[in-house]
Amino acid sequence: MTARVGVVTFPGSLDDGDAARAVRIAGAEPVRLWHADPALHGVDAVVLPGGFSYGDYLRCGAIARFAPVMETIVDAARGGLPVLGICNGFQILCEAHLLPGALTRNQHLHFRNRDQFLRIETAATAWTNGFQPGQEVLIPVKNGEGCYVADPATLDRLEAEGRVVARYIGGNPNGSQRDIAAVTNEAGNVVGIMPHPEHAVEELTGPSLDGLGFFTSVLKHLVGAPA
Repeated sequence: MTARVGVVTFPGSLDDGDAARAVRIAGAEPVRLWHADPALHGVDAVVLPGGFSYGDYLRCGAIARFAPVMETIVDAARGGLPVLGICNGFQILCEAHLLPGALTRNQHLHFRNRDQFLRIETAATAWTNGFQPGQEVLIPVKNGEGCYVADPATLDRLEAEGRVVARYIGGNPNGSQRDIAAVTNEAGNVVGIMPHPEHAVEELTGPSLDGLGFFTSVLKHLVGAPA
């Protein structure tokens, strides 16, 4: 049976179509979810895509966290549903307290759009089990508020628990503390990543196919998950 992966559209989302295409290329059925509809329609996993939800008013993701669909997603994520937040989706996950820390304005105060090398630090998540720890991947980054910050105790805990999912290498595009590009929750089912794996799934449009591994990983996870 084909896995069903929901892709949420908020007002201001702009990478939801790209995320749905990545899901399809990975071999799953993309299911479009609307921010105002709390139902998840039986999906097996969820992607919160990049963009500017609600115009990034207040703080990035601060309004989106209160969307009806997010109330359901938060409960489902705490019950083990795999959730991937990409760029603005990462910001929403932090605002919803599914992930620690926050994403703030890039330290150099410029929007950064470039192909970026990352090092995968852990394969022990629902979204990275198809990679090898230490594997280097090339994925586009495009953000103005992508600087990951947290207090020292939280950063130390993330390091000690192996919850830093990926780091920037070959240059830090936004000043994120400890070069952190992605983190996970304690259970490993929720991952937030600032770069855009959905933009690296096709030879025609991406700098690599490295992003596809995030989407095929969740399918592998779902096959092995208890029924």
